[in-house]
Amino acid sequence: MDRILSADGTPIAYRRQGDGPPLVLVGGALSASAADAPLASLLAPRFTVLTYDRRGRGASGDVGRCSVAREVEDLAAVVGVAGAGASVFGMSSGGALALEAVAVGLSVELLAVYEPPYTPGASGLLFKARCTARLHRLLAVGDRGGAVELFLSMTGVAEETAARMRRTPHWAELEAMAHTLAYDDALLGDGSVPVERFAAVAARTLVICGGFSSPPARAATRSLAEALPRGRHRTLTGQMREVAPQVLAPVLAEFFAKDVYAYRQAS
Repeated sequence: MDRILSADGTPIAYRRQGDGPPLVLVGGALSASAADAPLASLLAPRFTVLTYDRRGRGASGDVGRCSVAREVEDLAAVVGVAGAGASVFGMSSGGALALEAVAVGLSVELLAVYEPPYTPGASGLLFKARCTARLHRLLAVGDRGGAVELFLSMTGVAEETAARMRRTPHWAELEAMAHTLAYDDALLGDGSVPVERFAAVAARTLVICGGFSSPPARAATRSLAEALPRGRHRTLTGQMREVAPQVLAPVLAEFFAKDVYAYRQAS
């Protein structure tokens, strides 16, 4: 992987593949760039795809105290190295990060996100507050495994499944990234869709959800699309939170197709 320094000196590792207009993929919680590899491979024939390890994950560093602003700077650094006219796709909390970055001025004309995990509504905000408090308690006492289990339970993973996961080699990798769950938690604020802040998102934005995702998750994506000045919504039939790359890739390629045509004309 190549590396670039973020504004605060943190090294951010990224990988570039493919040919075409630049497209940056932003991963969600407890994921490094390797998790985006299947999607990146499907998009690479039409785009120059950049995947990267968010700070504290994989081969990227973690200098100083993280904040939403620092993660926005990290993404800006990757978009900068991607080149002019870069588009962005964000998965889950990576979508929230992409939206925050564009809201404060990251120059992106086309943006797509898949189920940023906002939890609007009274019950959703209460759920988010309780999870935030518990997450910080677990991390404060160094219980990385407990923090990972909390995240898994929040995403619908059964206790029995989490117990089996604990016995796999992959569990150590998850625990190594557990502290970054606080970074994703901060990106989501109190869980509500930040309507006023996202009014500044000028990019044409596609908000995607799975047809088999939970009703609250589907409703949250619709609220998000409505809050964005140039937002549109799309539901992928038969998909859930863990969307199949082979289903998602054609949707993204179609959305970003205008940039592909312009790139080919200029080449």
